[in-house]
Amino acid sequence: MKVLDNVPFRLNLEEVKRELRLNKKKSSSINVQELIKEAESLIRARSVYRVSYIDKKGKDIVRINGVAFSSRVLRVNLEKVERVFPYIITIGKELEDKASQSGDLLKQFYLETLGDMALYSSMQHLEKHLKSQYGLDKLANMNPGSLKDWPITEQKLLFSLFQDMEGQIGVKLTENMLMIPRKSISGIYFPTEVNFFSCQLCSRERCQARKAPYDKNLREKYRLDDE
Repeated sequence: MKVLDNVPFRLNLEEVKRELRLNKKKSSSINVQELIKEAESLIRARSVYRVSYIDKKGKDIVRINGVAFSSRVLRVNLEKVERVFPYIITIGKELEDKASQSGDLLKQFYLETLGDMALYSSMQHLEKHLKSQYGLDKLANMNPGSLKDWPITEQKLLFSLFQDMEGQIGVKLTENMLMIPRKSISGIYFPTEVNFFSCQLCSRERCQARKAPYDKNLREKYRLDDE
């Protein structure tokens, strides 16, 4: 198990304005740079990952380090893979505490959005680290709960691959399979020859977190039932 503490990141001013949908009029009404400075002071990004190996592949099941995950999509994606990288990432609880305590709903939204940006930046940092450290050209990842095919209940199995996450990076899993702090994400990175995003298999419309368009043909390739 490897821990990356104090993951470096910087919020880009123009990217923040674009993400917050701030035009010139709105930008002049708030101090964006001060908002960024406040958010950066509250964020402590940390990651943990484990170099893991697949020890069995069954029908719609993949066993990783003795833990059996049930997912047709994961099984297909790992068909030619032997080594994977389960991970957990968080930006800590300070920013979400500050947002929840704010009496200004707009500022609360801004801080929450900057937290999402920091979490995504932390994922990019981990991906670059894995590529550099293990000589990998391309990686994809899947997250429990992102698809009906791999339900959120599998989150507990993923956490079982690690030890003392609360002590290591301050993340704990509730009985409802939710991570605390909320600005946390878990999943499995794996080598791939083609780009893959779970979004390609999800037909839900108006999803702000969408990274790729829905691909009906890809769903048919994975032989998934309609959701």
